[in-house]
Amino acid sequence: MYEFIKGEIIKLNPAGLVIEAGGIGYSVKISLHTYTQLHTQKAAKVLIHQIVREDAHLLYGFAGDAERELFKNLISVNGVGANTAIMMLSSLSPDEIVSAISTDDVNTLKSIKGIGAKTAQRILIDLKDKLGKIADTSHILTPSDNTIRNESLSALVMLGFAKRDAEKVLDNILKEEPGLTVEKVIKQALKRL
Repeated sequence: MYEFIKGEIIKLNPAGLVIEAGGIGYSVKISLHTYTQLHTQKAAKVLIHQIVREDAHLLYGFAGDAERELFKNLISVNGVGANTAIMMLSSLSPDEIVSAISTDDVNTLKSIKGIGAKTAQRILIDLKDKLGKIADTSHILTPSDNTIRNESLSALVMLGFAKRDAEKVLDNILKEEPGLTVEKVIKQALKRL
């Protein structure tokens, strides 16, 4: 199995790319989500999931590990193949898919081309327990928010607060007031802990 391919992007379109590494051009299928992250780059490191069939060896590529893990979870559902999973990741962002699964949002899943009511229900049943835990603890953070959160969390843990309690408080503070500095976030957290 391949873990990743790092090299020059020879050809890139919303459905796939050709990446050259070691003098070999690899044809890799990608989602629209990955395309938007790679479309300005000349070279890239693409995480790979390989599927070997009787008639083909197929490579699916991802810009990030979270998207690849979601892809693996999706194809583990009976009736969801690799192409359907790529279609899902092209129609919705990974965060939107996880959110739809964790909140039992059948209509959002059914809005994706190729996903009917039965398949949507099967995805919810099979993946809610796996992905629900991720959705409860994750939310969209900008890189600066993430740095502020990490620095604040480190400070609070060093002050003796339990990591889980501090994480919950910090997540709430950053949702309520996203533009705070590290110092202000820590002060707010100390009032709530």
